[in-house]
Amino acid sequence: MIYLQIATNGLVLGGLYACIAVGFSLVWGVLNVINILHGTFIVLGSYIAYFAYVYAGIHPFVSIVIAGAILYALGHVIQAGIINRVIAAPVLITLTLTFGLDLVLNNAMLVAFTADYRSINLANPLGSLEIGPVFVPGDRIAAMALALLLTVLLYRLLRDSTIGRAIVAVRMDRDAAALMGVDVKNINAVTFGIGALMAGAAGALLSIIFPISPLNGTTFLGKAFVVCVLGGLGSVPGAMIGGIVLGIVESFGSYWFGPEHAVTISFGLLLVLLFARPSGLLGKRGYE
Repeated sequence: MIYLQIATNGLVLGGLYACIAVGFSLVWGVLNVINILHGTFIVLGSYIAYFAYVYAGIHPFVSIVIAGAILYALGHVIQAGIINRVIAAPVLITLTLTFGLDLVLNNAMLVAFTADYRSINLANPLGSLEIGPVFVPGDRIAAMALALLLTVLLYRLLRDSTIGRAIVAVRMDRDAAALMGVDVKNINAVTFGIGALMAGAAGALLSIIFPISPLNGTTFLGKAFVVCVLGGLGSVPGAMIGGIVLGIVESFGSYWFGPEHAVTISFGLLLVLLFARPSGLLGKRGYE
């Protein structure tokens, strides 16, 4: 029976991992930019939810909208004003640039908020759900459901909207998209903004589960990287499957080998998949 509880915990965690990774995967797959800022964006979303709850009484589930809007604006400005100037450069240049921007933003948060861990203690938690031997806190189930809903909405945006089809066109062939009248520079900024929006929304959801500190940025970035490689670049369904796989693997690995080895197990899984299927579970060969 304990294995059923572990699998359930893994599924809940995996849904949140999918929301963490989908924005990172989108930016990497469309812009060919490995966005080192992504983990810090997630932490910033958590801080927005924290301060909104502490000072305004706004529930973190509602703060998704606030965090997403603020992070979208920040991501759009950063991409249009800075990253777009070197978007055609080799991937190492954009990686170094986002690494430098991450240092600036992360250290700004350290100065503003300190490295102390903070947490949101909800005044009216949702209780818990018990199905036989399985016990899951209601807040975690709701957070997972919202995370998956956001991921599905992004998938529908890419498939059904004009801006979504333009993003897909740029991912497939940016030169051909430009010839067809797509404003590639604007699509780059919009895509980066959407990636930041998803990071901020994920941060707001994670704020009720994990302690909040600027030091968490690296951890979240590592999760996003693993899920992105597992699922495949630019694939929203791949991010969902990769997140769930990582969540279940980490849950069982923590039970069998101890929670201190969860990161080692996840990156070991990453190495195995890189050897067996470099394009990911649902990814297609894209940038070399």
